[in-house]
Amino acid sequence: MPTISKKGQKMPASPIRKLVPYAEEAVKKGKSIYYLNIGQPDIKTPKIALQAVRESNLDVLAYSRSEGSEIYRQKISTYYSKHHINVTHDDIVVTTGGSEALLFAFGSIMDIDDEIIIPEPFYANYNGFSTASGVKVVPVISKIENNFALPPIEEFEKLITPKTKAILICNPGNPTGYLYSKEEIQKLAAIVKKHDLFLIADEVYREFTYDGNTHYSVMQETGLEDHAIMIDSVSKRYSMCGARVGCLVSKNKTLIQTVLKFAQARLSPPTLAQIASEAALETPQSYFNDVIEEYVERRNTLITELQKIEGVKVAKPKGAFYCIAELPVKNSDDFAQWLLEHFDVNGETIMVAPAGGFYSTPGVGLNQIRIAYVLKEESLIKAVNILKEALKAYND
Repeated sequence: MPTISKKGQKMPASPIRKLVPYAEEAVKKGKSIYYLNIGQPDIKTPKIALQAVRESNLDVLAYSRSEGSEIYRQKISTYYSKHHINVTHDDIVVTTGGSEALLFAFGSIMDIDDEIIIPEPFYANYNGFSTASGVKVVPVISKIENNFALPPIEEFEKLITPKTKAILICNPGNPTGYLYSKEEIQKLAAIVKKHDLFLIADEVYREFTYDGNTHYSVMQETGLEDHAIMIDSVSKRYSMCGARVGCLVSKNKTLIQTVLKFAQARLSPPTLAQIASEAALETPQSYFNDVIEEYVERRNTLITELQKIEGVKVAKPKGAFYCIAELPVKNSDDFAQWLLEHFDVNGETIMVAPAGGFYSTPGVGLNQIRIAYVLKEESLIKAVNILKEALKAYND
C-alpha cells in the first residue's frame, strides 16, 4: 500500500469537528443536542446579500480575477476606511475564506522549519495551517487567571530565534473572546519592528466588541506598514460562513505580489460568493447593533450560569462569541465524548469543543472546553444546566 506523507500523519484533527460522528450517533438514538462546539452563528444572513445572488443575471459563472473583483476590493477598502483603516484596493487580495488567507500568508513569509510565535490558546486550525506549511508553532501561554490577556512582552522576546518570522494574534480572540487593547498592539508592533518580523492579525471578529470597548487594528498602527498582515472574512460578520470569502490585507507591496502568486495558483475566489459579499457591505449599522446586543445578552447569561457551577472557572470575553471554561475534570476530550455517548437530561445533551486542541503545548488545556454562545438565551441556560448535571454524574 502506498504510504501517507509524514505531513499528512502529523495533521491534527479538528477539536471542533472530530466529535461529529458521536453526535450523529447520539441523534440516531433519539437525543437532542445543544451545539456549543462550533462558531456557526444562528443570526440570519443579511437579506441584501442573499437577494444579490438570487437577482444576479450571469450567463456564465466565470472565473473572477485571482486577487478578487476590483469593484469588490474597492468597496472593501471603503468599508475599512469607516474603521479608520486606510488601505487601497491594491492592498487587498480576496481569498477563499480567512483560512486560505492565512495559508497564503504562511506560504509567502515562511519556509520549511521557520517559526511563528502565537499566544495560546489559539484558533485550533493555526496548528493545521502550520503543519501544512511545514512551519513550527512556538507558543507563549496566556492564562485564564488574567482573562487571557497578552503575556508579558518579555516572554515573546525570549522565544525569538533566527528562524522566527512572525507573531500571530487573533483579535478579538477565538477561542478566548479576549480583545487586545491599543497598548498591547503597540507593544507587539515595537517588538516586530525591533526584530524585523511580520505581525499577522486575524481580525475576523472585528465588529463583535462589548462593554464599550473598541477594536484597534494592526493596520491602524503607524510605522508598521512593512510588517502588518491583516486576515479578514465575511463568515462571522454577516453570518455567511458558507460563502467562503475572506481577504488578506497589507501595505507591504512585495508581500502582496507574493500572495498574488499563490492566489493565481488556485485561480480565483468564488464568483457568486463575491457577489453576495459585495452586497453585504451595504448592510446597515442597525443590523450590527442588534447582533451585538444579542451577543452581549447571551454572553452575560452564559457567564452568569457557568459561575454558578462549583469547580468551574470561566474567563469573561470582551469580544467574538466564545469563552473558555475550566472544568473539574482531568480530560475534556473524554468528557466531551462521554456527554454524547452516555449522558442526557430528559433526552437532551450538549456538544462542546475540548480546549486541548487550541493549544500546541502538550498537556495544557486538558481540563478546559471552548463554548460558542451562538444559541438563544433559553437554550444556553438549558445547556449549562445539562453541563452542571453532567459534571456531577461524571465525577461520581
